[in-house]
Amino acid sequence: MQLYNKLSAKERAELIDQSGKKRLTLSFYQYAKIGNPQIFRDHLFITWNALDVLGRIYIANEGINSQLSLPADRFTAFKEHLDSISFLKNVRLNIAVEQDNKSFLKLKIKVRDKILADGLNDNTFDVRNIGIHVGAKQFNELIEDEKTILVDMRNHYESEIGHFKNAITPDVDTFRESLDIIEEDLKDHKEDKNLVMYCTGGIRCEKASAYFKHKGFKNVYQLEGGIIEYTRQVKEHNFENKFLGQNFVFDDRRAERISNDVVAICHQCKNPFDIHTNCANEACHLLFIQCNDCKEMMENCCSTNCMEINQLPYKKQKELRKGQGNSNDIFKKGRSEKLKFKK
Repeated sequence: MQLYNKLSAKERAELIDQSGKKRLTLSFYQYAKIGNPQIFRDHLFITWNALDVLGRIYIANEGINSQLSLPADRFTAFKEHLDSISFLKNVRLNIAVEQDNKSFLKLKIKVRDKILADGLNDNTFDVRNIGIHVGAKQFNELIEDEKTILVDMRNHYESEIGHFKNAITPDVDTFRESLDIIEEDLKDHKEDKNLVMYCTGGIRCEKASAYFKHKGFKNVYQLEGGIIEYTRQVKEHNFENKFLGQNFVFDDRRAERISNDVVAICHQCKNPFDIHTNCANEACHLLFIQCNDCKEMMENCCSTNCMEINQLPYKKQKELRKGQGNSNDIFKKGRSEKLKFKK
C-alpha cells in the first residue's frame, strides 16, 4: 500500500502536462481534536493520492492545515470525502485567486506537534475564545473607523509585496515574534480601540485573536478566510478592494496579484518590483525580490559571489556544498547581507 509520494517533481510535472487537465489550487484549515494523527494522515494519503491531490498538509492533535491542488474534475469527489469527515463537513475552502497547474508537484502529508508553528503554550489560554469573524464588507467598514488599528499578522517578506492600506506590518521573520511586539506597541489601546487582524487564509488570526483576548484586548476582530476569501468576496459583490499589491502564497506560484499596485522594490537596484525569486546558487537559494533587468545582469543570483559559484561546473559546486548543510540565508528571505544594494 502506497503511503508516501514516489514520483519526483519533474516526473509529476510531465504527468500533469500529459493529462491535459486543469487543476484547482485551494487551502483550508480546521482546529479539531484528532486522537491519532498518524492513522488519520495515512487515511488521507490513500484517499487523496487516488484523487491525484498534490500539496502540503500538516496534521496534529489540534487539527489540520492544508494547501493543495487537484484536478478540477475531481473537486466534487474531494469535497464529498471532506464532508464524510465530521469535523471537516462544510469546512470553508479558500480557492486560489490565480490558478496554476503546477502550484504543487508532490503530495506531502506530515504529522506535526502543531498545524501552525506559533511557539505558544496553548494550555495557558483558551484557544477557543477567538475574535469576531468579519467578511469583506464589514472589514472595509471597520478599517475606515478611526477607532480601528489594523494589523498584518504575516511576516515581513509577505507584507513587503502586498498589504491593506494603513495596516501595521510588523518587521518580523516569524508569526510568534509579532505577538509580543504587537501587544507592547498597542498596550495603551486594549480597551478603546478595535484590534482588526488579517493574514493569508485566516489560520494565524484564529490563534492570535484568542491570544490577544487573553492578554486583555476587548474588541478583537479577524478577517474570515484571510486575504484569499476577501478577494473572492470583493470580486463577487463588487466591493471596493483595499488590498494593495500581491498576496504571498506558500507554493510554486509564490504570489497572487490582488491589485495592480507595486508596493515593493527590487532588492538590488531599488526599482519598483514585487516578484520573489530564489538565488540560482543552490548553496544559497536565498528568497529575494529581483527585477528582470537585475535577473539578467546577475544571472538570477543574489550576489557576485553566488554568481561566480553558479558559473562553476556542477561537480565543483557540489564539492563546495559538501558538509555545509543548509545555508542560513535560505531562511533570511531578503535580509541577507549579500544584498549589498538593499537598505
